Order: sequence, then C-alpha cells, then structure tokens
Amino acid sequence: QITTLINHKDKPKRSDKTLQAIQRVGQAVNLAVARFVTVGETIANENRELKEEMSVACIEARRAGETIAQLTDVASLDHPESDSHITIFTDKTGVVKAARSLLASVTKVLVLADRIVIKQIITSRNKVLATMEQLEKVSSFQEFVQIFSQFGNEMVEFAHLTGDRQNDLKDEKKKARMAASRAVLEKCTMMLLTASKTCLRHPDCESARINKDGVFHRMRLALEQVIEIVTDSRPNGENEMAPISIYSGIKEFKNKVEGLRENLYFLSKENLSTMLEVILEHTEDFTDSAYTSHEHREHILELSKQAKMELEQLVSVWMQAQNQKTKDLMEDLEVAILKTCQCMNELKREVHSAATSLAADLLKYHTDHMVLKALKITGVEGNLEAVAEYTCKLSEQKEQLVEMCRLLRHVSGTEPLEITCMHAEDTFQVTGPQIISAAETLALHPSSKIAKENLEVFCEAWESQLSDMSMLLREINDVFEGRRGEKRIYLSLPRPGKHNANLKPLKPVKLDTEEQAKIAKLGLELHLLTSDVDSEMEKWEDQENEVVQRGQGMSSMAYSMYLFTRGEGLLKTTQDLFHQAEIFATEGTKLASALHAFSDQVHDDDKPLLLLEAEKLISLCKQLQITAKASVQGKSATFAKV
Repeated sequence: QITTLINHKDKPKRSDKTLQAIQRVGQAVNLAVARFVTVGETIANENRELKEEMSVACIEARRAGETIAQLTDVASLDHPESDSHITIFTDKTGVVKAARSLLASVTKVLVLADRIVIKQIITSRNKVLATMEQLEKVSSFQEFVQIFSQFGNEMVEFAHLTGDRQNDLKDEKKKARMAASRAVLEKCTMMLLTASKTCLRHPDCESARINKDGVFHRMRLALEQVIEIVTDSRPNGENEMAPISIYSGIKEFKNKVEGLRENLYFLSKENLSTMLEVILEHTEDFTDSAYTSHEHREHILELSKQAKMELEQLVSVWMQAQNQKTKDLMEDLEVAILKTCQCMNELKREVHSAATSLAADLLKYHTDHMVLKALKITGVEGNLEAVAEYTCKLSEQKEQLVEMCRLLRHVSGTEPLEITCMHAEDTFQVTGPQIISAAETLALHPSSKIAKENLEVFCEAWESQLSDMSMLLREINDVFEGRRGEKRIYLSLPRPGKHNANLKPLKPVKLDTEEQAKIAKLGLELHLLTSDVDSEMEKWEDQENEVVQRGQGMSSMAYSMYLFTRGEGLLKTTQDLFHQAEIFATEGTKLASALHAFSDQVHDDDKPLLLLEAEKLISLCKQLQITAKASVQGKSATFAKV
C-alpha cells in the first residue's frame, strides 16, 4: 500500500475516484499500523527490560502512520492546489519521509520482538539444563520421579517455543538443523528416563553409568545446537563449514563451465581445474569404500578419467578462443562445454546409483532387526558370551549404516537433505554403543525389569532411525528424478478465495498437558502406521502400479498429519488438517477402486479377502469425509474433531 502511494502518478486531472482511492489507502495504512503497534505495546508491557526501546519504536510508527493518513486526506478537497492544506499532491516528499520512518520503526519493533522470543528460548533452555544437572546427581527414586516430572514440563515448553521458531525460520538449512536437534531431544527424553532409572536400580554397574552419561551428553549437545541456530552464533566464533558434497560440487562446476558462453575471461583455468580436483577427491569416498560394488567402482574411475580429458580439451579450445574469436573456434568451444557437462552428469548419475543401491540393499537386509532381537534374548538369559558376540555384529552393522549415510549425503541433492543424512549418521554412531552398554547391563542383571525396558527404548530408537532412512532414500530419489514435491501435491492447502472464502481466521488454541499427550500419542501411532505402509510398498517389484502409487500418496498425507501433531510441516491450522483429511479420504476411495481392478489378478482364495478390505476402506473413507466436513465450534469440540 505504501508503494502504491509513493508510485501514484501526478496527473493534472484528478477524478473523485482517484482521490477516494488515495484516501482509502492512506487510512488503511494508518489502521494497519495502529493494529501492529497495539501488539508491540502489549509485548513491551510484558517485558520490562525492552519496554523503553519498544515504546519509542511504537510511538514513531504510530506518528508516521498518522502523518500518512493526514497527507492522503484529499477526498474532501475540490481544489487542492489553492487550498493551504498540505497533501500528497503539494508535498510528495512528506509521504516518502513518513513511509521511510514508518518502515524503520516497524522493522525496529519486529527486531525487538524477535529478541524477546530468543530470550524466552534461552531462558527455557537454561531451566532444562539446571533440572538436568539435578537429575544427574539424584540418588533416590522418589526424588528422581519428582524432578523428572518438572523436567518433562520444561521440555514440553522448550519443544513448543522451538517448534514455533522452526516454523518461522526462512533458511531451509537452519530449519533442517533445528528439526534434527529437536528430534534428538524428543527421543532422548525417554532414554534419559529409563537410563537414569537403570542407574539408580544398579548403582555399581559401570555399563549402566556409561549408558546414562551418553544420553546426558547428547542432550546437552542438542540443546547447544538449538541455541546456536536461534542466536545465529558459533562457540568461539568459529564458522561451521559443512563438507562439500559431490552434487553441489558438480552443480557449481557446471555453472562455471556454462558461464564461458557469456564471458571467456571471468575465471582462470586453474580455478576450473581445482574445482574438478575437489570433486574427484570426493569420489574416492565411493571408490575406497568396502561397500561399493566392483562395477560401480570401475565406472566411477573411468568417468573420473574421462572428466579430466574433457576438461583438458575444453581448456585448450577456451585459451585459443580468448586470443581470436572465430566462428569455428566458438563452435568447438560449445561442443567442448556440452561434452564436459555431459560427462559430469554421467558421473553424478553413477555416484547416485552407487549410494542409493547400497542404501536400498542395506535397509532391506536389516529390516528383520535380527541382531537387536538376539541381544534382547541373550541379555535376558544373562549369556555374556553371546551378548559380546552380537554386540560385535551390531558394531559391524553400525559401520555399514554410517558409511551408507556418508555416501547418501554426497547425492542428496539439497542442503536440508544433506543435513538429515548427517543427523542420521550421528544417530547411528551414538545409538550403537548405547545399545551395547544397555545390553551389557541387562546381561549382568538378567532379572532386572528396568534394564530390559531400557534396552527396548534404545532398540526402538535404532529401528525408528532405520525406518526414517527409507523415507529419506525416497526423498533423495525424488529430488534426483525431478519429482521433488510431486507427492506433496496432496497437501494442497486451502488457498484464500478458493476453498475457504467464508472461513474466519482461527485463533491459535493452547492445549493443556493431557490434551498435548493425547494428540502426541495419536500422532506417533499414525507415524508408525506410515512406516508399516512404506515398508510394505517397498516389497512391490512394480513401483509404477496404481495401488502402490495411491498407497504412497496416502502415506505422505498421513505423515504430514503426524507432523501437524508435532507443530511442524505444511499443515499449520486445524482447518488445514481437516482439509487434508478430506483429500486423504478421497484418495482412499480411489485406492479402493484400484484394489477392485487389481483383484482380477489375485488367486481364488485371496480375492474375496481383498474385496472385503476394499469395501471396508470405502466405508471408512465415507466416515472420515463426514467427520472432516462436520462443523464444530469451541475448543473442546474442535479438539475432539482433531
């Protein structure tokens, strides 16, 4: 609106319509400022230390808004030129000055409000840390239970504050780092409970102490990382340099090579050679890996050799073209650019294939969780020798999965996915030894219920990370095939004027602890079901089958609903959730008809069972449609509908 005012043309003839429009815009700006400032003043009253600065910024904003309203008060003027009343027509610079002042003070209010949010998060983190220190030192069960209850409440508050912050972050990289840290804290809270209880029950057990210390250490690191992201700082002022991936290296290299078409002099040949050397150094992660197949290794080495030759040829033509730009030389340069880029694309495809095929094989191989099951059984039997044997197997498995994450990071295609790969690598690195110490504790105390429960919790974390890897692998493949976001089309949220023309904006509702727990539990169940669906889908050889594709689409939608229960993802309001549920039900009906068509290929005994399931699905979808469309009012009714 300010831009409209500043850019309006000074026409000699001004119709009533123009005058009214200008006045309306001026009033709208003033009203918007007044509303904005009211919020700022409320924040100021709640935060004494910034009250003065905030109040000054609010007064300046209000003053500028009123000035704009006065300067645009032109509708009543028949002859503004002859009138002594100063308006936008007689003093355009006045509006520009007021607009500048307004934007400066609005920015200041926003920055101050942001400082308050950051302070709230830091205060909340400090509370959590202080309670953690108490938990670490506690020596009686009763005291532990009391303090842990307080700790739980503080963690819920911290989760809400950081969840809101995560949604507000614009930088996708920071968003991914924040999500990773919050996931660690969420999983570690349960681990901290069982590991501490085991330590209290078996105070002289060394492996139980190691297990507990590991959880506390990891939580402290995650809390520290959240604060780094929120305050945009690194300890000791060091810069975080994430290692460059092969994908981003190739992308940058190709951009430079293709840039030669526009400008032959913007970079040196040494610069290009160094870039290629760095990429080829990274490919050694693949060629040196014990898990890369012989075939992939050979292809990567051949393509690396070819890339050097193509670059030599390119440099040679490029140097000649710098001396004399003949038509023939420019055509040769174009051919050399195309051949170099094509070679890099082939190298990219080869490393992608090597990483994703290894990941698919490993994930398939480890889905049965045989080693974890064996550790639980031999632990309960108190068989220390067998536990030692299976801990060696788990360590091998950990090394394989860590290597898989490292290779996947190179081909993940986007920075957020790279961060997710690094987080997964870290999780396997840390959780492996923790399972081992928990299993050793159980083997030493085979009749201990709490030691058994503790091992279960760490094994679940491992299984959950493996399940997340299947989803991550799917996303990496989607990015590579240019399908990024295709499955998200079902998250078509209500667009203003399209679906929700007559919906009033909904105020955010604060849930109490019991309600939060209920929603979180339902969300978790939904998450586990999506993992089941995903692992079933992977068993299908024909991934293009309509049944699989519909199933994958529904799984993605259900996952977005799970994220909603955690205050994350694309569904921001309950209205978004209900709209998503309607689309989910429609998709379910389509899946049912795909199952009907598919039933013709099914053998006699199984066919009636399949058709029965399809009928069940249709009635459940109808039920969901009715629930999603039912109108509700009030907090408890909305909560029940959610």
